[in-house]
Amino acid sequence: MSTSPSYDFIIVGAGSAGCVLADKLTRCGRHKVLLIEAGGTDRRFWIKVPLGYGFTFSDPAVNWRYDAEPDPGLDGRAAYWPRGRVLGGSSSINAMAYVRGLPHDFDDWDTAGATGWGWDTVRQTFDALESNDEYDAHGRWHRRGDGPVRVTDMRDHMHPFTRHFLSAAQDMGWPAMDDMNAAPATPSNTPPGEGLAHVRSTVKNGMRWSSADAFLRPAKSRPNLTIVSNAHVENIVIENGAATGVRYRRGQQKHHARAQREVLLSAGAVNSPQLLQHSGIGPAAVLQRHGIAVHNDLSQVGQGLQDHLAVSHFFWANEPTLNAKLGNWMGQMRAGLTYILTRRGPLAVPVNQCSGFARTAGADQPDVQVYCNPASYSTQASGKPQIDRDNGFLLCVQPCRPTSRGEITIRSANPNDAPLIHPNSLSTPEDRATVLRASHLLQSLAQTPAITRVTRERRDPDIMTMDDDALLENFRTRAGTVFHPTCTCRMGTDATNSVLDARLRVHGTRGLRVVDASAFPNITSGNTNAPTMMLAARAADLILMDQTDNRTSP
Repeated sequence: MSTSPSYDFIIVGAGSAGCVLADKLTRCGRHKVLLIEAGGTDRRFWIKVPLGYGFTFSDPAVNWRYDAEPDPGLDGRAAYWPRGRVLGGSSSINAMAYVRGLPHDFDDWDTAGATGWGWDTVRQTFDALESNDEYDAHGRWHRRGDGPVRVTDMRDHMHPFTRHFLSAAQDMGWPAMDDMNAAPATPSNTPPGEGLAHVRSTVKNGMRWSSADAFLRPAKSRPNLTIVSNAHVENIVIENGAATGVRYRRGQQKHHARAQREVLLSAGAVNSPQLLQHSGIGPAAVLQRHGIAVHNDLSQVGQGLQDHLAVSHFFWANEPTLNAKLGNWMGQMRAGLTYILTRRGPLAVPVNQCSGFARTAGADQPDVQVYCNPASYSTQASGKPQIDRDNGFLLCVQPCRPTSRGEITIRSANPNDAPLIHPNSLSTPEDRATVLRASHLLQSLAQTPAITRVTRERRDPDIMTMDDDALLENFRTRAGTVFHPTCTCRMGTDATNSVLDARLRVHGTRGLRVVDASAFPNITSGNTNAPTMMLAARAADLILMDQTDNRTSP
C-alpha cells in the first residue's frame, strides 16, 4: 500500500454533488481537497451530445450498470439501474432535464427533521446556482442569473409536434407554462408548479452541461485540489469513532489517504450506503452476516430507498414526428452531420421535450409528472435505443411522491460486488391508488381533442381499453424506473429514523458526512439532478461554517 498523503477534506465521488463540493471547498484556497472518482474522463462524444443519452445508457465505460433484485410489486421483474461512473457522475449520462421539484417537497424535508431545508431557504440556493438562457416577456433572448449551472429554454429547437402536447394541456385545463420551475401567475387557484411546459435542460451551446462542466472544470486548475480518477474506494477508515481517511484501489495498487478534517461521501444513493456498510457503519446484523467489524450500528443505512416509476404508452401519428428524421439511416446521417457542423438539429435536443406536474382526481397538490415526447422507440437487448421508422409519439405519467420504501444492502464482504437493490415498489395502498389515478389521467390526456387529432392509431397495449384491474396490472408489468433513487442515507431527527442530521453528519461517527441524493428525507416530485446540486451547494456552506465554528461533530 502506498504512503498516506494528508488532505483537509476527502470527497468520494465526482458526480452531481461531488463536483459542487470540490469547487466550493477549494475556492477560498485554504483547504486541501482530494476528490476520488471510480470512473474516468467525460470527454466522450456521446456524453456531450444531448441526444447521446441513449448511447451511454448501458455503456460499461461510463456506467455502473446495476440490476435491481426481482421486485414483487412489478410482477417479479428485475429492473436495470444505470448510474454514472464517470466524471460528472449521473449528470454526465442523464436526460438533462432541470427540475427543481415542488415547494412542498422541501417543506416536508424540514418537517422530517432536516431543519433549515424548507422551500424558502433552498429556493435561494437554486437561484444562486442557475443562469437561465431564456426568452423574456417580450420574446427577447436573455440570460437570467449568473450561476454556474446553465439552464436553457430549448423550445425553438424542439420538434414542431410538441405544440400538440401544449394544446392537449389546455384541453385538460392545465396552465401552459414558460418554465415548470416557476410558480404560475394565473389562475390564482392553481397550485405552484402545475402545468405543462417545454423542458428546461442543462445544455450549453448545443452540448451537455454537466456538474463536471459547471463546477469541476473551473476548480481543476487550483493547486489545492487533487483529482484521482479510475479509483475505487473500498472503505472509509474509522478510528476511535471518527472517519480519518479512505482506502482505495487504482489498478492493482492500493492507496490510503488521510483526512485531517472530514470525509465527504458523495457516491450516490446506491454506492454511498454500500460504502458505509463496507466500512462498518450500518445495520449490525447485515455487517456481521458478512464478517465486517461493526464500528457504528446504524440501522437506517441503506433503508428508506425511494424512486420514481413511470408508465409509457406509444401512439402512431398522422403527421411527421422525430421518427421522420431519425427513423432511417439517411436521416441519422444528416442529423449527425448537422450536429457536427452547427451544434444544432435533432441531436442537440435532449429526449424529453415536454413535461409538467398535474393533479389527479381529488388531489390538492400536483401528484404526478407527465412526459410527452415527439418520438416512439424501443430499447434493444444491448440497451441502445431503436427509433421506429414510422411516425409516433409517447405519453408517459409518473407518480411524484411514492410512499413505498425499499433498501440497499451489501451482497458480500467484497467491495467490488454490486450491492443488492430491493426497490419494494407499490408496497403501500396509497401508491397503488395513485397508480390508478395516474393511469386515468393518462387515459384522459390521450382522449383530448389535441391528441386525438394527431393519433392515427393507438399502439398495443391500448390503455383506452383497460379497466381499473387492467390498469394496475399494466403498471405492474410495464412501468419502469426513471432512475431517481434517493433517501438511502436520509436526514432526520436521530439514529432511529435516519442516517444523517440536518447538517448531513452521520449519526455516531465524527468527521463523516454524506452529500448526495441519498440524503433526501423524501424523494422530490420531479427529476432529481437539480435538487442534488442544490443540496451539495448548501452542504458546502454548512461544512465551511462548521469549520469556522469548530462544529465538526454531531
